[in-house]
Amino acid sequence: MSEPTDKAIRLQAEVPYELGGQRLDQVAAQLFSEHSRSRLAAWVKDGRLTVDGVALRPRDIVHGGALLSLAAEQEAQGEWAAQDIELDIVYEDEHILVLNKPAGLVVHPAAGHADGTLLNALLHHVPELINVPRAGIVHRLDKDTTGLMVVAKTLQAQTRLVEQLQRRSVSRIYEAIVVGVIISGGTVDAPIGRHGQQRQRMAVIEGGKPAVSHYRVLERFRSHTHTRVKLETGRTHQIRVHMSHIGYPLVGDPAYGGRFRIPPAANPTLIQALKEFPRQALHARFLELDHPATGERMKWEAPLPDDFVWLLTLLRQDSEAFV
Repeated sequence: MSEPTDKAIRLQAEVPYELGGQRLDQVAAQLFSEHSRSRLAAWVKDGRLTVDGVALRPRDIVHGGALLSLAAEQEAQGEWAAQDIELDIVYEDEHILVLNKPAGLVVHPAAGHADGTLLNALLHHVPELINVPRAGIVHRLDKDTTGLMVVAKTLQAQTRLVEQLQRRSVSRIYEAIVVGVIISGGTVDAPIGRHGQQRQRMAVIEGGKPAVSHYRVLERFRSHTHTRVKLETGRTHQIRVHMSHIGYPLVGDPAYGGRFRIPPAANPTLIQALKEFPRQALHARFLELDHPATGERMKWEAPLPDDFVWLLTLLRQDSEAFV
């Protein structure tokens, strides 16, 4: 079996007799597993993946001993521009890149954010990412959430990482400062979907996508709690929606923050810090996954950002003053 070179993908494989009698798309997914099923099916439909030199349909049956040949190109995935935006890279090799995202950086171009995003920065750092869907971005953080993200640098790495996310074998652990005093940890298992009236917001709704978050208490203050939240699923705004749903919204959350709360008789510095905290107090602290090429289990940690540490310091001083 040959390996792709540059942008060309040239692969061949003989169908083992134990796979004979199955659909072409099913056999191809097993023989060329470094590529996603949807991408392989598209290549079959385009005649780029043939059986004994003949173009078939994805549902056609193939027999043992047949020769599958793939001749395709890695294609540019968008019209995005590369921009020289500084990245805080925690780890990088030829397959993946792990970065610590700052607050204020949008991950992907969208309405209102045509450029100046993480995707534009990635294209400047690794120009070849133009050939990978979404420039290798396999999961996202909200604009004002900080912390760890993994980016795939090749099609094969992207396929493997997406599979891990779907299997829920990627461990993503966040830290947050929430309003209210949580007595003990727990699990929120509540489906999330688009808000019925406000389409920019998400909400816990009947018929939404399954969403599970596990939370535990790290430190309690007089009117707030420093928590750690582990995602089992990765829905849009999941932690923000779930914590608000159980009555403990994140400090500074403009969409799900609820009623502003100040500890009784708090000093002016803390009051000002709580009122002016510029974003949801949420940080992707830990990331753990299997390396898409070697299979080695790897993990990273990103220290809490300065604004988060400063607020914790003030909350701690406030609690100590009223012991």
